[in-house]
Amino acid sequence: MPDASNPSQEPSSPLFAAIYDPATTLVERTLLRPHREYLVANLDGTVLDLGAGTGAMFPYFDSVADASTEFHAIEPDPHMRRQAAEKASAQATPMRIESAPAEALPYDENTFDVVIASMVFCTIPDIEAAMSEIARVLTPGGELRFFEHVIDDGWRARVQSALAPLWKRLAGGCHLTRQTGSRLAAASSFDVVEIERRNLGVTPVRPFVRGRLRKRSVSPAR
Repeated sequence: MPDASNPSQEPSSPLFAAIYDPATTLVERTLLRPHREYLVANLDGTVLDLGAGTGAMFPYFDSVADASTEFHAIEPDPHMRRQAAEKASAQATPMRIESAPAEALPYDENTFDVVIASMVFCTIPDIEAAMSEIARVLTPGGELRFFEHVIDDGWRARVQSALAPLWKRLAGGCHLTRQTGSRLAAASSFDVVEIERRNLGVTPVRPFVRGRLRKRSVSPAR
């Protein structure tokens, strides 16, 4: 198990955390609902919510929880984490929330059956390090399920590139121009179960990719 992250290095975006839920209420109830339901479909075993934010996935976990499921979450931003903890305390399903970055998960090897990433890879500084950690804590055959916004094509991509520096400052470190789908699919410890692009959302947060990767039972030769 890696050392715990240094609290002084925690990201902190109090304004973004304060406005996030009010700003996304409508889109959560409409556009995002089927994709969050996709992430929890047939969920079983021990589950990690990678970057829980304010806890948007928690009601969906609550809806599928049973005796065979156990839920954990990480959220490095203290302002987001506080809101997530408040949501978790109001639900029937126990949720253990840790302060940790995706690049240094505070769990032993082979702890989780499923890792869920919902609009979080846009804020992770080192995607490859995070994928290495996800592979470490997943059981062989375990799944990474994801739903992420990515860079668009044509004029929309040019708009995203122009807005990217300011957006990153205002939106808690969010990157508008990442090719997250292809980067996740290229991870050497995983096989692609499915991945699809969805042209939903409004520029600059459009389009999205969603999918499932399965951790290989045998690590690839180096």
